Amino acid sequence: MNVKDADEPELSDNAVATLCARYLRKNAAGQIVETPGEMFRRVAGCAAAAENAYARSAGAARQLEQHFYEAMAHGLLLPNSPTLMNAGRRLGMLSACFVLPVDDSVEGIFESVKHAAQIQKAGGGTGFSFDRLRPTGDYIASSGGRTSGPISFWRVFCEATRAIQQGAFRRGANMGMMSIEHPDILKFITAKNAPGEFENFNISVKVGEQFMRDLAAAGDAPHVVVNPRDGSRYRLPKTIRVADYVLADLACAEGAPPGECYTRRDVFDLIVQAAWATGEPGLCFIDRINADNPTPRLGRIEATNPCGEQPLLDYEACNLASIDVSKFVVQRRLDEPALRKCIRLGVRLLDDVIDVNEYMVPQIAERCRGNRKIGLGLMGLADALFALGVRYDSDEGLTVGRRLAKLLRDEAFAASEALAHERGGFPNWAGSVWDVRHGRGMRNAAVTTIAPTGTLSILAGCTGGIEPAYALAFVRQVLEGRRLHEVNRSFRAWAQREGIWSEQFAERLASGESLREMGIARDAAELFVTAHEIAPAWHVRMQAAFQEFIDGAISKTINLPHEATPQDVADVCRLAHKSGCKGVTVYRDGCRAGQPMTDEQPSGSLRRSPDIAPPQRAACPRCRRPLTGDVGCSRCPTCGINLCSS
Repeated sequence: MNVKDADEPELSDNAVATLCARYLRKNAAGQIVETPGEMFRRVAGCAAAAENAYARSAGAARQLEQHFYEAMAHGLLLPNSPTLMNAGRRLGMLSACFVLPVDDSVEGIFESVKHAAQIQKAGGGTGFSFDRLRPTGDYIASSGGRTSGPISFWRVFCEATRAIQQGAFRRGANMGMMSIEHPDILKFITAKNAPGEFENFNISVKVGEQFMRDLAAAGDAPHVVVNPRDGSRYRLPKTIRVADYVLADLACAEGAPPGECYTRRDVFDLIVQAAWATGEPGLCFIDRINADNPTPRLGRIEATNPCGEQPLLDYEACNLASIDVSKFVVQRRLDEPALRKCIRLGVRLLDDVIDVNEYMVPQIAERCRGNRKIGLGLMGLADALFALGVRYDSDEGLTVGRRLAKLLRDEAFAASEALAHERGGFPNWAGSVWDVRHGRGMRNAAVTTIAPTGTLSILAGCTGGIEPAYALAFVRQVLEGRRLHEVNRSFRAWAQREGIWSEQFAERLASGESLREMGIARDAAELFVTAHEIAPAWHVRMQAAFQEFIDGAISKTINLPHEATPQDVADVCRLAHKSGCKGVTVYRDGCRAGQPMTDEQPSGSLRRSPDIAPPQRAACPRCRRPLTGDVGCSRCPTCGINLCSS
């Protein structure tokens, strides 16, 4: 069927190819039976149906449905992938982000495996904390045996994801987390060092404020770990084999050490070395996350969603949406009234999605309807800065970032407060921070987040999340063997205004020539800066600038050049903590074995790839380089982006 009829939204060829591969309805024969416009109508109608429960007239609901449709069709506002895939369809699960508990019992573990399979079948991503599982070799009272430890049970989740994703809408997405105080932490840190291990998991080590203070004040003191079963404290002798040590190999923290033990600095350096070598693990500053926990009386937050931007309680889920902020820059000025209007529409859309959502698991439904968390964010920041004439890695760039983040926060909070007056606050409001600390009625316990928008940015035709542009030009090999030249939208507009745009110009740019080599003026070459031309510290500063105003967290990759050292990674981690970030993920270019292409060309040059082909993801949504094998939801071996799309 023709999916680009005259009355259809104007979408790029790559956006249409992506929709055809993964989003549009298909019949039993695998034939597409829905156009992009019909998909957006399906989603808009499903969400607007929630309005009928709040005594709005049928005419008002239809008008709102039209507003939802227009915002999506023009790429201004896009909800997360499960909403686009499932709204108005049989599965009906519309949330992208979930956290499930992993309790210290066989029954609890396999109950979470079952729930994860249900969620992933419908396209959701799951986060887990393995802190509660007793360490390898610990005593099991019921059987008299010894436990096989968290890593072995983690592998069960990994294999379940591998099995369920074969028939799912998209590849399985997971986040695995462990406290730096768990006795098995050395195994966890190094678990993904071997190629192919836990490839459908991103991993992050949770560190508290006390550890960071102790690391700075007495880094050479022994690192102490704690058995979650009984609170027993141990040191980690350096004689243990990291791959297979058991609890009996550890030394009691209160006794005299048998010899040299791992220090706090040793453990931190092990994290740094692994991140330098493979891009993982990331660091999660868990106390900072819980300082912003809106419902602390319901428990501590112990994990995030797969890309790290949405901290959630056990059995909590969140639906996300992102606004392409670059589309609100007109003649080098930000159209704030139009952006504010879109933010208000986004909050309403996401709140409606909660009401029409099918949550698959009763515990999740209860918690989600009790807290009504949503995650509205921005994408297209790099494009917006290009259009404003502002360099990403500059004080002015940070000022723009803070301005946008504050505008998002203030308008989104006001919209949620207005919905609380209209519809009532979230049921768990009493005792929440909105009650105790702010005295403010809110419809949603949490409102804002910054997602990576891997696939959504393809649909909108913009740069992902708050990342800089990874490349200005690339060649995309799409379905049916077609090759499409794609150039950053803002750069193309500039080149056309300057009268230098031509097909030959595009070919030269896509073939790997830098802007300076092509004789582009210095000021323009410095404006259109790409990820690897930006010093890592500026990546961190932009993340921190947004984090000041975002009540969730930020999905952001700190790109480092191939020649970066482990000390550079350590410096980035410390700067992220000092700057107030809630977590940090680094990626050193080319650090993974089997990288399909090396980055020997100048920054901003050609990235060649096939497009997304179902059911595997064939190419990275940001850098467009081909992905080989079962990459699952690991990070792209070229640019380091988390491969689970929002």
